[in-house]
Amino acid sequence: MKKFSELKELVSSLETDAEKFYSKGNSAAGTRLRKGLQDLKNLAQTIRLEVQDTKNKE
Repeated sequence: MKKFSELKELVSSLETDAEKFYSKGNSAAGTRLRKGLQDLKNLAQTIRLEVQDTKNKE
């Protein structure tokens, strides 16, 4: 459950950069957003694997 909390925190932290990029056209915020989304993807994949392993153990 700890990793799921990390996932939610990461999504929340990306909100500011998304707003800056889409509203103000700040390209540096877009770069930070893209990096954060890649981290989000990797974390989600890790969680998926943990869930699958736990499910298969039962």
